[in-house]
Amino acid sequence: MIALRKIDHVCLRVADVADAARRYCLQFGLTVREVSPDRALLACDYEPYSLELAPGDDPSLLGYDHCAWQLRRSCSLDAARAHLTAVRWAFEDRDDLIVVRDTEGFAHHLLPFCEDENRRPAIARQTASLPGLRPRKLGHINRLTADMPAATAFYTAVLGMEVADHLGDAGTWLHTGPEHHQMALVNVGRAHFHHLAFDYYDFGTLRSLFDNLAQHGRWLGWGPVRHGIGQNICGYARITEEPLFVECYVDMEILEPEHQPRNWPDDRFSSNTWGPLPPRSYFRFDAAAVESERESRETRGIPLPPLF
Repeated sequence: MIALRKIDHVCLRVADVADAARRYCLQFGLTVREVSPDRALLACDYEPYSLELAPGDDPSLLGYDHCAWQLRRSCSLDAARAHLTAVRWAFEDRDDLIVVRDTEGFAHHLLPFCEDENRRPAIARQTASLPGLRPRKLGHINRLTADMPAATAFYTAVLGMEVADHLGDAGTWLHTGPEHHQMALVNVGRAHFHHLAFDYYDFGTLRSLFDNLAQHGRWLGWGPVRHGIGQNICGYARITEEPLFVECYVDMEILEPEHQPRNWPDDRFSSNTWGPLPPRSYFRFDAAAVESERESRETRGIPLPPLF
């Protein structure tokens, strides 16, 4: 069987690598590990990197390129290859990593287990380069789907994730460890990458972070919210340069051993115990949706025009 340890990094295609590296660092507190015209590697904390930026020549392909997952100590690349062969799932073998694509074409890289030589927690280390306001780690990703059963089957049967919770037929949250989720799927009738999520320290950190984002021209497409599913407190910053959101969150639920998935009702308290459901623009990345958010049209009673 295959066993994932954690999310390792996300790679995004961007129009200008240097500009994207500057804004992700300035606005979200990331730190540059490496930058060139062809690639930038950005870190949250002491890890090698969590966000990879690569050039995207085609404007229609900006945004998500792949997500990389690190295998557990007990699961070698050879074991992962054997598992994928056994379940008859196609993969590309690149010697030091394995590339698989899910049912709707989203790429995932499987990396071997790698442990930091310094195993002390972040608070017990010293730094001369990391900023004070920074994420603790890259926590999870979320994507939209047009086929929930097939997508869920891929992440459970092929990648070995476990289901944390269901939101009826509208959502599935999956985990690789004790935190509530590292992957989430939302059924909206079409496939699109939705967000990557950074874990920060506490609610006070989010206050300073959201002020900083606002001063740099960002806005929250939804938030701050307190999710019933996952219990995390968060806000979703719209990224207009790439078609995605960045979720900034704290206080994710820790699941007990042998957790049994729950099936939540599709209501406000499942999504946001503090207030309203997300605006319809939250699930879209077209120009009309972005402009609707920018001008607060939905909250002013101006309906969002249909996507098609």
